[in-house]
Amino acid sequence: MVKDIVWDKVTCLSLPDMELHFPDSFIFGTSTAACQIETAFEHDWSGHISRDGNTFNKTTDHEKRYKEDVKLIASLAPNYRMSLMWSRLQRSPLSAFHEATKNEYHELLQNLKHSGVNIMMVLHHFANPIWFSKRDGWTNSDNVRLWLDYARKVVDEYGHYISIWNTFNEPNLYTSMGWVAGEFPPYKKNFAKAKKVIDHLSVAHAAIYDYIKNKFPDKMVGISHNCTVFAAENFLGWLPAKLFDAVYMEWVPKRFMQTDFFGMSYYARIGYDPLPITYLLTPEKFKKSGKAHDDMWEYYPQGLRECLNRYWKQYQKPIIITENGICTHDDTKRVIAIRDYLEIVHDAIKKGIDVQGYFHWSAWDNFEWSLGPTYQFGLYECHPETKERLKKPSADIYARIAHTRTLRIP
Repeated sequence: MVKDIVWDKVTCLSLPDMELHFPDSFIFGTSTAACQIETAFEHDWSGHISRDGNTFNKTTDHEKRYKEDVKLIASLAPNYRMSLMWSRLQRSPLSAFHEATKNEYHELLQNLKHSGVNIMMVLHHFANPIWFSKRDGWTNSDNVRLWLDYARKVVDEYGHYISIWNTFNEPNLYTSMGWVAGEFPPYKKNFAKAKKVIDHLSVAHAAIYDYIKNKFPDKMVGISHNCTVFAAENFLGWLPAKLFDAVYMEWVPKRFMQTDFFGMSYYARIGYDPLPITYLLTPEKFKKSGKAHDDMWEYYPQGLRECLNRYWKQYQKPIIITENGICTHDDTKRVIAIRDYLEIVHDAIKKGIDVQGYFHWSAWDNFEWSLGPTYQFGLYECHPETKERLKKPSADIYARIAHTRTLRIP
């Protein structure tokens, strides 16, 4: 558990005994990604050794417990943002979907719909089949057609279940971690290849956008971008913060303009001095700052409002917060964060920003990509051995907000 003596000082946005009501059409939901909750199957994260020393293989047994998980999901919120495991569904290039896996996903989606849950489907959330990666993945322009074959088949097979489409999850984060920082597969540090990846993702996005809109013209289609406040801590940090902001927050989103909504995830502010300062990478240096933090980053909820203001002014498109949450073992902090962030969203709506939805990350603790399962974002805990879902206090609090569209400030 992270101890932080200044944490309570950041929860000052509200007045006592207030109720904030969200519009009747506002979308409250939770999020997961298939590869983080299902057992690994021949994808490029299989066997990855995470920062906490765990092997990316068995995650939360969702494919074995999905009937139980549907009840959990429906209890938390009336909407759910999810993905399918590409490597399980399509086991070779251009092939038909694997029959048993295809039917399993039909049952999952049917159960969600029958439970009153509306679905936002993410077509690509960080993981690729090994057969795709062996063909040089997203750096190979010929592979765009292979992903489009998969994506079109998902639309054809499951489109009647889906309320909103999210083509790619966080292309800015995916590319920077895989081809700049070298922490995600394929573990490269090559700026030229990173640019190719963004080029190819943007082509794929535009093509599948058109395909979905032709087949389901009334369904919203968009993309989610990871939004971060990059800030200088001193004179030496000014240039790197500006460069990261220009590429990550400006150049990449402009490559994905064909959207019905601007999807954004937000978690943190990152300071530079000139190197990045985070609790994850530089804990001792960060502690000296005295700033509030979770287990990874500076806790800076006002950054969400800064990003909402920024992208609303730039694009004038509806905004859906596709991910937001906090990495912590201390669920009291999670409760505080939910309230802080939702007060900001409510105020933004009140001031005229068209924020149409909010998805909490995540429904339950999962295998947090390169970090591992001990980095916890969930409203439910997942027992490391039995995989039992254990409710945290934040689950009931978020569920009450999501189902009533009312945030009560005690």
